Amino acid sequence: MAKQIEGVYEAVLEYAKKEFLEKGYKDASLRTIAQQAGTSTGSIYTRFGDKEGLFQAIVGSVANGFKKMFLEVQEKFHAFDEEVQRAEMGQYTSLHQMKMLDYIYEHFDEFQLLLDSAEGTQFSRFVEELVDIEVDYTYKYMEVIGCESVKSGLVTEEFVHIVVTAYFNGMFEVVRHNMDKSSAVKYVRLLNRYHMQGFSTIFYASEP
Repeated sequence: MAKQIEGVYEAVLEYAKKEFLEKGYKDASLRTIAQQAGTSTGSIYTRFGDKEGLFQAIVGSVANGFKKMFLEVQEKFHAFDEEVQRAEMGQYTSLHQMKMLDYIYEHFDEFQLLLDSAEGTQFSRFVEELVDIEVDYTYKYMEVIGCESVKSGLVTEEFVHIVVTAYFNGMFEVVRHNMDKSSAVKYVRLLNRYHMQGFSTIFYASEP
């Protein structure tokens, strides 16, 4: 096995991130990345398998870390009894949304890639996977509080999916608009209050 030159792995990741950010996954060139990193495309294949393997090396741990964090937030909340869930829903959501925002800003480039450059990779459904988790746990919460709007059929899973998708797309606009963090904190806090009011109309909806 040929000896791997020290520093090449890191250089490939650095220039690959730049190439993916500028061109997206589909249009990114391994040849360009290799030239900028001072290596060969064969070296990239040896280290990462293929182009998607290289993309995964950049964003994989960040994407998985965020989903793990989000699931833990959901599971902890739904371990509370009904009284606590009713009382703490808004405050709990706001607190942990800020923690998730901290994580996003610690890995801002990776989130740019996940949101706008992942088409054609296994990460193309990153947002949809988060939505699926939120829809599932939203239904669990509505079961806990005995949500009549669901029992009556007024609020459907399709409608909840639409609302939750809007929720996540709104939060991720801070990345797409390249906001500085202080502006993003203000935006997300306001967005959270807006959506909490909106969710209350789902939990306690009446016929229009």
